[in-house]
Amino acid sequence: MRTRADIECWLTDMDGVLVHENTPVPGAAELLQQWREQGTPFLVLTNNSIFTPRDLSARLRASGLIVPEESIWTSALATADFLRGQAPGASAFVIGEAGLTTALHEAGFIMTETHPDYVVVGETRNYSFEAITKAIRFIAAGARFIATNPDATGPSTDGVLPATGAITALITKAIGKEPYIVGKPNPMMFRSALNRIGAHSETTGMIGDRMDTDIVAGIEAGLHTVLVLTGISDPAELERYPFRPDEVLDSVADLLAPEPLETDLPEGF
Repeated sequence: MRTRADIECWLTDMDGVLVHENTPVPGAAELLQQWREQGTPFLVLTNNSIFTPRDLSARLRASGLIVPEESIWTSALATADFLRGQAPGASAFVIGEAGLTTALHEAGFIMTETHPDYVVVGETRNYSFEAITKAIRFIAAGARFIATNPDATGPSTDGVLPATGAITALITKAIGKEPYIVGKPNPMMFRSALNRIGAHSETTGMIGDRMDTDIVAGIEAGLHTVLVLTGISDPAELERYPFRPDEVLDSVADLLAPEPLETDLPEGF
């Protein structure tokens, strides 16, 4: 039976696992440093499609967490990777921010408002009635409907904010079509992350704080799953679901390798 000792690579969620708002979770900086020093391949995963990996790397660094941009995998990158495999060089009408538009541009997609092949919706703070109306009309005309992630709300210092799922629900209600969602809990996001670092599911672990996204997607992708109790889920939350993670830990600090024991043996022993 697979155990933590079999794990050679790690995928980890960001919010609620490594950081709360701008405050690092105790043990997160040390775990990241341990992975770097040991040469352990890892990726930090997030459903947030607003920011580019470079932006997120800088934000994490300001919080005291060192994560190179090449070690960050967003739902925007996963979406661009998926669409590149589906229709290289296709066109898209995009509702989203720089994280999504940059990823699609780098994947070879053309941004257009004229007969797009796809309508791609990601998280943004600049939704407009006009853009949503165009999206509805393009989908009605045959454009394929894609969303980076299903999250209906996101956190902020002032309370919850409407997120990608809230806007796709508006479009779905108007047109009667559901989007194909690439980000968590679709295990496809994990598979594309595994491909990114050349990892295999049998020797990769997933650390998350949500049973309904991180853990279920990790299970479906065949990963060793670790639920930490520093985010959304608590022990009572476990009872709501018919599946279980492989491990439940208080925080990522519990994943740190123990310090070697010092001895008082005389020299020569």
